[in-house]
Amino acid sequence: MVGALMSVFLKALKIAEESGPELPFHYFYILPFALMLSIWIIKTFAKDASGHGTEKVIEAVHKKGGQIKVAVIPVKIVATLLTIFSGGSVGKEGPGAQIGAGAASFASSILGFSKVDRKKLVICGISAGFASVFGTPIAGAIFGIEVLIIGVIMYDVLLPSFIAGFAAFTTCQLLGIHYTYYEIDFFKTISLNLTLIGKVLIGGIFFGFVSAFFVTAVQKIEEFFEKIPYNVYLKAFVAGLVMVGITVLMDERYLGLGLSTIASALNPEGIFSQDISWYDFILKTIFTSLTLGAGGSGGVITPVFYIGATSGAVFGHVMGDNVGLFAALGFVSVLAGTTNSPIASIIMAVELFGVQMANYAAVSVVIAFLITGHRSIFPSQKLALSKAGNIDIGEGVDIEHTPISINMKDIDRVRHIRSTLRYKRIKWQVKHARKDDKNHKV
Repeated sequence: MVGALMSVFLKALKIAEESGPELPFHYFYILPFALMLSIWIIKTFAKDASGHGTEKVIEAVHKKGGQIKVAVIPVKIVATLLTIFSGGSVGKEGPGAQIGAGAASFASSILGFSKVDRKKLVICGISAGFASVFGTPIAGAIFGIEVLIIGVIMYDVLLPSFIAGFAAFTTCQLLGIHYTYYEIDFFKTISLNLTLIGKVLIGGIFFGFVSAFFVTAVQKIEEFFEKIPYNVYLKAFVAGLVMVGITVLMDERYLGLGLSTIASALNPEGIFSQDISWYDFILKTIFTSLTLGAGGSGGVITPVFYIGATSGAVFGHVMGDNVGLFAALGFVSVLAGTTNSPIASIIMAVELFGVQMANYAAVSVVIAFLITGHRSIFPSQKLALSKAGNIDIGEGVDIEHTPISINMKDIDRVRHIRSTLRYKRIKWQVKHARKDDKNHKV
């Protein structure tokens, strides 16, 4: 069921992308009006279809017992198509998860499932939606489970989620959906050496900061839009005009899904200065934040892929080699950092780029996941376990309202070490001063 729905959605999305350039004028000129129309459609027919999809699904699982109105499905499809057709910087994975979860919730109502079983089937619908959009059935299924609660994988729905993911993915293939996989066999010629491992370690830290920057930018700009005391349609129109203006001055590659730019970043034979610019991931963050803050409909995962791949290409260029390798590492590491899904991200690296990526991806992904801290692009995610032993959290609450405090014992330990080092440094200085000048008095 989810695979069939996603096939309709993905084919319509492809038609929308291909139709834009055929207009007698630049397609992105309609972006301000499309944002206003998208808001009207959602406010009129299904308010739960607002936002970037995945966040609403997580909220429904944790706070509404998996209950999702069936009207969300057509409204989300139409609003997302409209936003992406006009150049809104959003993705397709979030809507895919919301469509899958909505279909599962509808089926649960028809079959009279209990509240517990409804939640389980909705989780399977999330996994099926991700698997059929990602084109990676294993990573998609695990992502659907892992993204709900940080630190816990629900094993009771692991097998059903795998079955749902494979079924949806296979259904999409049978219905003519083609997926993009990236040829990076050249990585097999790269020997595992300490220099490269050191660069991957530094890259993981860099991708963690990129993830934190993206999460903070999206949340702050959304909060800024909410505080502006003007009509939502006026705010959407102005935000659209800003994006149109930047596009006219700069480039069109920050609009829409940006799949061609992702492919350029991952191309080992691409030319950095011609295909990718150092500021691409920054402008993409701004465009995505403006689109979502203004009320556009769509997901955040495709922009995350874009930001990860382009920032990785920049990092590889700075390191002097292996630009494609670091673009691939950024692709999955920023996903882990922004969504707190390291296991799914590592598996995705293997499914998309080949098993030879596993060693590098595991290191970079986990470091980015830790560096991001208790931040998330999905505020409704629940925290079950802390990422580090020196951070105390309120277990079981959503990440948006989690009180986080540093363990004072660790702070005292650090202060003691600093005091000891300072004392030894002063003692050493006094000793050498006496050697240099016997008459020196301290």
